[in-house]
Amino acid sequence: MKLLIASLCLSLLSMGSSLAQEVSQATQRLKNQSAQFQEQIIKVSDNAYVAVGYSVSNVSMIVGDEGVVIIDTGLSMDDAERIAKEFRKLSDKPVKAIIFTHSHGDHTGGAAAFFGDARPQVWAHKNFGSEAGPLKAAGLTVQTARGARQAGFKLPPDQRINNGVAPVRYPQKVGRAFVTDNDTKPTHLLEGQQQTIRIAGIELELVSSPGETNDQLFVWYPLGKVLFAGDNFYRSFPNLYAIRGTPNRSVRLWAESLGRLAAYDAESLVGGHTNPIMGAAEVKQVVTDYHAAVQFIHDKTVEGMNLGLTPDELVEYVQLPENLANKDYLQPFYGHPEWGVRSVFNGYLGWYDGNPSNLFRLSPKAEAERVAKLAGGTDQLLASASQALADDDNQWAAQLADHLLAIDNGNAAAKQVKADALTKLAKNMVNATARNFYLTVARELREEAN
Repeated sequence: MKLLIASLCLSLLSMGSSLAQEVSQATQRLKNQSAQFQEQIIKVSDNAYVAVGYSVSNVSMIVGDEGVVIIDTGLSMDDAERIAKEFRKLSDKPVKAIIFTHSHGDHTGGAAAFFGDARPQVWAHKNFGSEAGPLKAAGLTVQTARGARQAGFKLPPDQRINNGVAPVRYPQKVGRAFVTDNDTKPTHLLEGQQQTIRIAGIELELVSSPGETNDQLFVWYPLGKVLFAGDNFYRSFPNLYAIRGTPNRSVRLWAESLGRLAAYDAESLVGGHTNPIMGAAEVKQVVTDYHAAVQFIHDKTVEGMNLGLTPDELVEYVQLPENLANKDYLQPFYGHPEWGVRSVFNGYLGWYDGNPSNLFRLSPKAEAERVAKLAGGTDQLLASASQALADDDNQWAAQLADHLLAIDNGNAAAKQVKADALTKLAKNMVNATARNFYLTVARELREEAN
């Protein structure tokens, strides 16, 4: 047994080192996506600008007669101070208001950099911060570890390409991507469905748009015909479910919010991340497609649910039409259609998939022991997992390794098999958060196995 494990470990370690030499098509596509957040200040109308790539999220400025309005403020004070310096080259007028499209810290963390001598108005949705409330009240902290894996915070720079819709950043404290210590408490709230405000000679319409969060709003700047969409849009398939773990994001409401965006005759569309969309015809096409894709995921999943399909069956049943799936702004760099399908099911029906065999499943260890028995023992199960890895059947190799680890969490050979399987899966994964999760867990497993 010891000789078998030693032989397998040497073989797998050799395989793992050779994997690092290869660059797949998926990896190259993800690298190409980095062009979407190269540092630049983009003029989206005569008096409106967006800073792309200086932070993990976009920061926008609208210049009025008596001052400027800032929309979102980036992840950190360092990022925001760099952006403020660039904006001051375009206008030295005072900041009269800050508008938060939602409460995630990557959009609010740099607020204080724009305060100036007098604290400006701070506008947000009435539900601002409500996503984090239940998690904090429950004492839930696991999102810190899962968030770090999703973002790749524990990976070395040579393994982190980007985060799908954002450049690589290493926070001072791992897992704090959605937290800020700066004072971001709103002074003014959007209470209803929409409200017109006038600040510094600028007329803006704030519109409630639940989607990625239930405190999301978008901003319509009618003079410049610009939509500031927040995180309900960016150049990727939307993150209808975040694998770090998140309260339910209503796909139905997200689609409705996109329908409202599509109703405007905008000439520029600024998303929460990535480059803006420019030109009336292009904006109309992109928003229409984006709305259609999210609506399709919702409606087709519900259709399949009514047929009695389980989540595992639904992800095969619900496939985006080619005319949507082929669009460059609907590629799964950040979100993924399969995760949206599972989220729709769980949001409406909860964890139970309708199969009575799953009402009281065997524990992972009890099931794994039975699988090992079928395989002829744990040695044979390990050999099967190793063969699957050699055959590039990487998902199966990882699942077989999970059975071995359920039986014995200290099984070094199983950890090595799973680590190499995850590394190979990452090589062909265009979704950045899945890739980061694969590689981070693979790294953790190798550290445990040594």
